[in-house]
Amino acid sequence: MKRPKVGIIMGSKSDLEIMSRAAEVLRGFGIGSDVVIASAHRTPKKVRAFAAKAEKQYDLIIAGAGMAAHLPGVLASFTTLPVIGVPISSKALGGFDALYSIVQMPPGIPVATVAIDGAKNAGILAAEILAAKYPYLKSKLAQFRKNLAKK
Repeated sequence: MKRPKVGIIMGSKSDLEIMSRAAEVLRGFGIGSDVVIASAHRTPKKVRAFAAKAEKQYDLIIAGAGMAAHLPGVLASFTTLPVIGVPISSKALGGFDALYSIVQMPPGIPVATVAIDGAKNAGILAAEILAAKYPYLKSKLAQFRKNLAKK
């Protein structure tokens, strides 16, 4: 059986502290992931190359970005894979700039969006989406919810 795999991409190394939470959640569900740093503004060719390979390597993409936060939308424009956007907080506007940039996508190019710094929920949402293709994840998600209720 093929193992699910998620591409986790972020615009800056400084986003790694937040975005590693998604990778941790995915590991807990037995979902593989790769972590890539590529900026839609500073390294657009790297982003395009990532997107070009994504459909062959991944089932889904989680993209984190702060400030102007174009990375999730740019990726969504290059692929038909589901993209989950994680707005990253910043000192200037507290992450609301990133939230608005990610959530306000034009019709036809959706990006699922979680809360500011919500990488953990991005990992859980990824597992829920992937459960449609990988049914064994449904029981893992049910157990996760039971454990959550016990806490």
